[in-house]
Amino acid sequence: MLKKDLRKKYKELRNQLSEDAIVDKSLAIANRMLQLNIWEKTYYHLFLTIEEQREIDTEFVLQILAGKDKEIVVSKSDFDTFEMTHFLLTDNTKFKTNSYHIPEPVNGLEVPVEKIEVVFVPLLAFDSEGHRVGYGKGFYDKFLSKCNDDVIKIGLSFFEAEKVISDVTENDVKLDFCVTPDKNYTF
Repeated sequence: MLKKDLRKKYKELRNQLSEDAIVDKSLAIANRMLQLNIWEKTYYHLFLTIEEQREIDTEFVLQILAGKDKEIVVSKSDFDTFEMTHFLLTDNTKFKTNSYHIPEPVNGLEVPVEKIEVVFVPLLAFDSEGHRVGYGKGFYDKFLSKCNDDVIKIGLSFFEAEKVISDVTENDVKLDFCVTPDKNYTF
C-alpha cells in the first residue's frame, strides 16, 4: 500500500480504539519491550504522546527507563526546518504543548545527536521489512539520518506489520525493531 493510504487506514484504526484499549496495548508494548537486548545503553530518545492522535502512551516506557536509571532525551520540533532539538529530561524540565499538540520541553540541557544510542520512533504503520509510515513531515527520517550508524531504532505500534509499503524512498530510515502488543519484530 501507499503511505498516504496507510496513514488514512491507521488513523481510522486508532480512532476506533477505546481509552482502555490504548492503555492496555501501551502497557503490553512496554512489557514486551523488556525482552529486547537494548538495556546496556545509556541515552534513550523517547517521543512524548500526542493524545489527540491517539498515540501509544509512552508514560509506561518512560517509567521503565527511569527505573533503569537511563538518560532520557526528549525533543522540540521546528516546523520551519523540520529539524528537532534534543534535551535531557530532568526533574526540572518544563513542558509546553505546541500548535500540533506535541508536548515539548521549554528549555534544558541540549543533548548532541551523537550521544543518543536508542531511539523509540513514533509511527502510524510499518512493514515486514522495517520501513515505517509517520505523519509525513520527515522529522524522524532527518533526525535518524544524523544519528550514529549503530543507533538502535525501535518503532512502537498498536498494530501488526503490513506486508509492504510500496512507495519507500532512499530517505526513509529503516527500523531495527518494532514492538507491538503481541510481537517483537526484528529487521
